[in-house]
Amino acid sequence: MKKRKGNSVLLDFNDFEITKRELLASISILAVMILIGVLISGKISDSQMDINEKYNKAAKIETQELFEYGMRTDIGNAFVHGDLTAVDTVTYPEIGGEYMYVEKVEENYNEHTRQVEHHRTVNGKTETYYTTETYWSWDYAGSEELLCKKIAFLGVIFDVNKIDIPSYDYITTIQESGHVRYKYYGVDTQFTGTIFTELRNRTILDKTPFYENQTIDETVDYLESDASLFMFWFFWIIIMAGCLFGFVYADNRWLD
Repeated sequence: MKKRKGNSVLLDFNDFEITKRELLASISILAVMILIGVLISGKISDSQMDINEKYNKAAKIETQELFEYGMRTDIGNAFVHGDLTAVDTVTYPEIGGEYMYVEKVEENYNEHTRQVEHHRTVNGKTETYYTTETYWSWDYAGSEELLCKKIAFLGVIFDVNKIDIPSYDYITTIQESGHVRYKYYGVDTQFTGTIFTELRNRTILDKTPFYENQTIDETVDYLESDASLFMFWFFWIIIMAGCLFGFVYADNRWLD
């Protein structure tokens, strides 16, 4: 807490005051931090422009013939739109169906105890005491998974590690007993979307991202987003506000 009564006090907020010299120093600090922010944001903007240029120069492919031609001729960066499908599907017999990926999670119904806090008044004084409470919950007890080995994108077959497959969804729960159950999650066998990758050496990059249900133009717009610049200024403004508050709240007698 800072209290300095006197002619130098410009603003009084009860808990602390701001003097004229602190206000002038704060303006200088703010100006410097804004300048630093502009310089950093300029670097971020330049970097984003370089990335956007890569996206704008990339080939845009929507046919199997051009896709295969691009891989044969090392065309480089490309957006490719098409269907992603599982070649060899997987499943567990108890759930049936076909999936690109399926996970089986075991959960056990276990008994637990916990300490519960209580309060009571004895002879006018509040006392705290604890009792032991018993409760039951379904707890994770292990999992296993199955993943197809081959996938096809726009009619071309790849190893499954070439493209990041979509995330899984809940399928069903099978109750084995009162204390054991299995939850199943899976990825469907077919999706439509766009990939951005490098076509070289008759293949694509490993772990190529897949943008589900997006056209090429929608994927370009998504990747060219200015979100990084927005997030920088959001956090930089918070940092500036924190620094300025910390400065005026401190006992800056050295400015007197």
